[in-house]
Amino acid sequence: MAVRITDSDEESIVAEINITPLTDIFLVLLIIFMISSSAMLEGGLNVKLPSAKASSLAQNAAGNPIYITISKEGQILVDKEAADESNLAATIKTALANTSEKVVVIRGDESIFLGKAVKIMDAARDAGAEKIAIATQPSK
Repeated sequence: MAVRITDSDEESIVAEINITPLTDIFLVLLIIFMISSSAMLEGGLNVKLPSAKASSLAQNAAGNPIYITISKEGQILVDKEAADESNLAATIKTALANTSEKVVVIRGDESIFLGKAVKIMDAARDAGAEKIAIATQPSK
């Protein structure tokens, strides 16, 4: 409660609302919403990742990695863009040109053959990828 002192002998009570803390709360909520909504927008093929004991992917602050997704049926997506094995290197090269970090993460279904994953790694290396990772999920 605020008291305003005037020249007269009367004290008047002034009720003012300070909206600064309310604005801070709204900004924090907005930031949380923006971060969580971008994580929910990730779409693409439905794949069952293989499990591993150590499963952690460090996100780089300078850029986001290029995700190559391989479904059980053999469909390949490079950052949500369909690709086949004949034009895979060109598609990866185009995607890598738009990022500052040359990192490729392979998200393949656990039932795909190792030969297909090796072909994708070769194509990524030919396209200029500096680092290649395989995405896994934590073991239960």
